[in-house]
Amino acid sequence: MMWDDGTGDAAARPGRRAGLVSRRAFLGGSAAGLGALGLAGCAGNDALLLAQARETYGPMPNEKFPIPAVDISKVDPKYYRRVVQYESKEAPGTIIVDPGKFYVYRVEGDGTATRYGANVGRDGFLWHGDAYVGRKSEWATWTPPKEMIKRQPEAAKYARGMPGGLDNPLGARTLHLYQNGAYTLYTIYASSEPDTIGSGITSGCVGLLSQDMIHLYARTPVKTKVVVLPA
Repeated sequence: MMWDDGTGDAAARPGRRAGLVSRRAFLGGSAAGLGALGLAGCAGNDALLLAQARETYGPMPNEKFPIPAVDISKVDPKYYRRVVQYESKEAPGTIIVDPGKFYVYRVEGDGTATRYGANVGRDGFLWHGDAYVGRKSEWATWTPPKEMIKRQPEAAKYARGMPGGLDNPLGARTLHLYQNGAYTLYTIYASSEPDTIGSGITSGCVGLLSQDMIHLYARTPVKTKVVVLPA
């Protein structure tokens, strides 16, 4: 399905939102002792990871529409935001989307990248290639295109636009992808549905948790290069 941000440009958006309109050893001691120590170490690491995640994905009360904390129990820890080793020939700041692994990377330029978990296009809606951020939107108005209204008549009530807000399909922030001056209809957007991260559900777009999208958006100027890898 295609989605529009109120400026006349349509953008794909996840089917899950259609319900609204259509957010997973030390040396010494016996073998048993070693096992206990190993488990204790894992438990400590897990506790630290969860504490960091609760902070990273906590509420954002100062937003125009206050954003609640993410229910991190619905997100596989491998998709939590983190800095990872990542060698790339791309310039610092470049965004690389890896739909096959459900990750979005921001190249940091020192052999590392900030990695975000994502949802991506479902089968039949996967796109790849080079693009750039041609436009940025905060809490944009969403207008369903005529094609969507035809398929989903209940969307007709928003034919004149749905104001920005927590239930708006475009989310808190949107990066609109362009090629050669033309809008590709693909976006990187903010998702409020944590159970979608790590899945292919959209009509080609890429969704990050709202807290992650706001983090990426603030560090991404217009004209930033975006590389979408083949799935």
